[in-house]
Amino acid sequence: MSVEINNESGVAVGEDRLQRLVSFVLESMYVHPDTELSLMFVDEAAIEQLHVQWMDEPGATDVLSFPMDELRPGRPDAPAPAGLLGDIVVCPQIAMIQADNAGHSLEQELTVLVTHGMLHLLGFDHGTPDEEAEMFGLQRDLVLSFSTRER
Repeated sequence: MSVEINNESGVAVGEDRLQRLVSFVLESMYVHPDTELSLMFVDEAAIEQLHVQWMDEPGATDVLSFPMDELRPGRPDAPAPAGLLGDIVVCPQIAMIQADNAGHSLEQELTVLVTHGMLHLLGFDHGTPDEEAEMFGLQRDLVLSFSTRER
């Protein structure tokens, strides 16, 4: 697995832990270990620009995902093939506000956002109530399993 982490945000994000998170999610979703993805951390101005450019929505956001090879989760007996999963862009400044509002740490919020971004790269969405229930249920399970493992 190859994960490129680029932090341009000016906020410490715990890159080693996030590297372990990415590995954990890929393994849990039966994605080939040679899969590549990029994880970038940017400030509010940069994510706002991307949000407007790619989503045609105003304002900054917390996380954006840009899929590449349209990989999907595999199964224990048939892992997904290796490929380029895509790019995830996260804004730690927005994540700090959300963490404060939720009453947990920045580390926990980044865990949620990176997991959320990875699920989008793997084809999950939350456009309908059923899709939302599936995606957020899976996200919750992955975050809890990873957090338990990290203790």
